[in-house]
Amino acid sequence: MKFVITVFALTGLAVTASVTSIAQARGNSFSGTIERVWEDGFRLKTEERSLRVDSWDVCGDNTSRNLSKGDRVTVDGEFDGREFDAFSITKEGDVKVCTQGTTQ
Repeated sequence: MKFVITVFALTGLAVTASVTSIAQARGNSFSGTIERVWEDGFRLKTEERSLRVDSWDVCGDNTSRNLSKGDRVTVDGEFDGREFDAFSITKEGDVKVCTQGTTQ
């Protein structure tokens, strides 16, 4: 009986840890300099790595109208495979870039 309780407790901890990891993965934020821009995304160079950012949910196909190579931005979002899906993009000076497919 004691063995079953221990297994249950360990299983409960593993589930809790997985839920916490998923929640943290959804709250990612990266800051850096844009290296390249295309219609619905861009490559962001952070201190640690380069990320391919999918900005379609934020800017639609208008990313290149709102962002340029060399812009410093902060991107909030989550990973979807090898891409980082942006939920919001902010330029230096706390300037929001695009909101739900609109251009500024």
